Amino acid sequence: MKKIIALFTLIFITSVATPLFAQQDNFIEEPVDLTIQNWIHGSENCEDTSDPPIQVVQYTSTTWILRQNKCANYEAPFMYLFIGEDKALLMDTGATKDDDIFPLYKTVHQIISDWSEKNGDVELIVAHTHKHGDHYAADGQFKGKPNTTVVGLEVEEVKNFYTLSNWPEEIVEFDLGNRLLKIIPIPGHQASSIAVYDTATKILLTGDTFYPGRLYVNDWNAFKMSIERLVKFTDTNEISTILGNHIEMTQTPGVDYPMETMYQPKEHQLPLSVLTLKELSSALTALGDTPTKEVHDSFIIYPVNY
Repeated sequence: MKKIIALFTLIFITSVATPLFAQQDNFIEEPVDLTIQNWIHGSENCEDTSDPPIQVVQYTSTTWILRQNKCANYEAPFMYLFIGEDKALLMDTGATKDDDIFPLYKTVHQIISDWSEKNGDVELIVAHTHKHGDHYAADGQFKGKPNTTVVGLEVEEVKNFYTLSNWPEEIVEFDLGNRLLKIIPIPGHQASSIAVYDTATKILLTGDTFYPGRLYVNDWNAFKMSIERLVKFTDTNEISTILGNHIEMTQTPGVDYPMETMYQPKEHQLPLSVLTLKELSSALTALGDTPTKEVHDSFIIYPVNY
């Protein structure tokens, strides 16, 4: 029995320690199965919860998914950390400013420090899927820290950082060091919204534009065009999974949790598929130029300010 446990431990450590960008073609790292991953989802009584303020799931050896506890903030946003040979990219900083309640910098710094001990130092880039408060609240924890850059939130700042000259039509590459990301402008939910495609894991990160929940549309025409842009991208790029920043749908098709709920015991799974993205695109096309709320099994089209 001890030999079996030791062998299992060795296999686990080896798989985690192998840098994704250093893998050979004949070695395929097995990522965490997000269709069965359990997430912290709040509590009926937050005063008695033993859940951590941040759940950390290592998706691959160089990719982490973090979720804020709903007891800290009902939005419970997800955040994503990608590490390359030269840079680490953190997408979003959550919904809470106070590091005593939400120690995001300490958490990310520890992940990167542990990784760097084996692989060398990397620069940390802190960026955002869009400019809404539940995705940049903890920026202040990172500003002024060594070897760290915090990207601005406005369209011009995003364009300048990624060298996007033809917003929103242009798709550009962003290299973390032998790990290439593609930055896709997708305004509509919010003016500076972007999607991020990781060529290593084939994850398409879509922020609040597409996730299992209420898809709040602030600019109807821009949103429609952005979804078309994403669909076109998936036609020519392999997609392993599509990940957003929230879960608001239940496991019952078409049923969402009430706004500002602090407890979601039976959540929809986080990943969405290209097929579901195309379902959204077809629905938007059918609705035409009239902003209309429409309920689907895994998302709700939810126009605002109309």
